[in-house]
Amino acid sequence: MTRVLPAPMEVLSLSGLYLEAPLELPPSGGPLVYANFVTSLDGRIAVDDGKAYGVPHSVANPRDWRLFQELAARADCLITSGRFMRQWESGTAQDVLPLGPEFDDLRAWRRARGMRGEPDVAIVSATLEFNLPPSLLRGERRIWLLTSAAAPAKRLREHLAAGVRLAADPPPRRLGGAAIREALGAQGYQRLYSVTGPQVMHLLTADGALDTLFLTVRHRLIGGAGYDSIVEGPTLQDPMDLTLRWCYLDTAWTDGAGQHFLRFDAVSGECRPR
Repeated sequence: MTRVLPAPMEVLSLSGLYLEAPLELPPSGGPLVYANFVTSLDGRIAVDDGKAYGVPHSVANPRDWRLFQELAARADCLITSGRFMRQWESGTAQDVLPLGPEFDDLRAWRRARGMRGEPDVAIVSATLEFNLPPSLLRGERRIWLLTSAAAPAKRLREHLAAGVRLAADPPPRRLGGAAIREALGAQGYQRLYSVTGPQVMHLLTADGALDTLFLTVRHRLIGGAGYDSIVEGPTLQDPMDLTLRWCYLDTAWTDGAGQHFLRFDAVSGECRPR
């Protein structure tokens, strides 16, 4: 792969590309919140295959998957959703929460730096209508719940009895990106990786709670009437501005459809053009 930005151009290997890359904490002192998506050129991150929405097979690839996992290795806590938990239970989830079983080197990388083998997990859900996989509760991870004061009391008691912890107790009146960031920051986390879908991305971007977006753009047009894009929800009252920090061109494909690995950082309020 070739680094295009920042200059100078340089040929680099894929493995380890994101492991040592800078992930600076915000000047405000709060946790860094970052997300990652793989998309087609026409903006599809998930398509409807008639059973469920999932990452298109024509876009997903092992090289992007490696970098997805490297970003997870950098995280203290993963942000996921009740929707993902329902997909996990139904067998339609893309994979188990990272780190995947084939990435022992990344678990070793974490332990060598004094971290547990896998990051903790925070589940964002207003309805709490999901069941937790027993395997998730049996691991070494701490599992947190992020919900609002309007959450169904019975479901909340059931999840707490199963071993889940409330990240904010009592829960906030509004479940938004700022509340998610504040609650997990209060638990001592410094790097939060959103590995869920476009609805949670809307919560984060609507509140200006996203710091960095990693984006893999596969050089393919795939179409499809039923699909998700990066952010799904009402039009943002204040559009979120981002600046391109790096760009890598990956041409390690025999079919000719390469991809770009991009990083965008949020433009702070003080730097927004008037």
